[in-house]
Formats: sequence, structure tokens, C-alpha cells
Amino acid sequence: MTAYQTVVVGTDGSDSSFRAVERAAVIAADSGATLVITSAYQPRAGREVERAQDALGADVAYQVVGSAPAEESVRAAAERARKVGATSVETVVVAGDPVPALAKVVADRRADLLVVGNRGLNTLAGRILGSVPAEAARKAGVDVLIVHTT
Repeated sequence: MTAYQTVVVGTDGSDSSFRAVERAAVIAADSGATLVITSAYQPRAGREVERAQDALGADVAYQVVGSAPAEESVRAAAERARKVGATSVETVVVAGDPVPALAKVVADRRADLLVVGNRGLNTLAGRILGSVPAEAARKAGVDVLIVHTT
């Protein structure tokens, strides 16, 4: 069996997702793989952006609507990944829901490992509706590591 070449990890900017990023970074560093950190976001309609600009001012609104929060999440995650030894780190922000976004990045980058945190697996809503980790594991088409982060 060959070492992983491309490891994709998802983050939403939460502390628990950063624990998954750090674990993925260690795996990438140990195998000399490229680490691709990704975050999904929901695009905002023009009216939502306008309301945010009215309430917060144009110079602040970009920080809470659109892709800006996801961009900040992957930037912070990349810093953490480098601190634990990952040397080849890329970031990707994708519009859409988390699982399709992760699947797209896995396919586009021809990844051979997807790393996600376990957040949501043990909640009632996660058991009834399905959680991002469980759905990602079913749909990834590659090895999936679910990191215990909670």
C-alpha cells in the first residue's frame, strides 16, 4: 500500500474542526502528502448583503456574509496545519452544502483520504437527519478518517 498523496480535510472554523485539521496535517506531514483544507459556505443573495451593509457598514459586512468567513476559517486552519508539520498546504472555499463541497474537492484534487471531525455523529439530530461526517463517509469514494473531536 502506498502512502497518501492528497489529504482533504473540512473545516467550519470551529475548535472541533481545527482538531480534525491538525490530525490531517500530521498524516499529511508523515506521508509527504499535500493537505487540502476546505470550507463550504452558502452564497448570500443581494438583499442579504445589502441588509448586512446597512446594519454593519460596507467595510464590516463582508466579514459576515458570503465567502469571507469560510476564507478566514481555511486561513486559520492552514496556520495550524503548518504549525504541526504539514509543508504542502492548499486551501479551497466552495459555495454550497458541506458534503457536496467536500466530495467536489476530493474528486477535483483526486484525493485519496478525506478527514472530517465527528461532530454531529452522536447528537439526536445527527442520528435522525444524518450528520456531515456520516454522509461524507458514505459519499466520499475514498478512505475516510473520522477524528474524535468532541
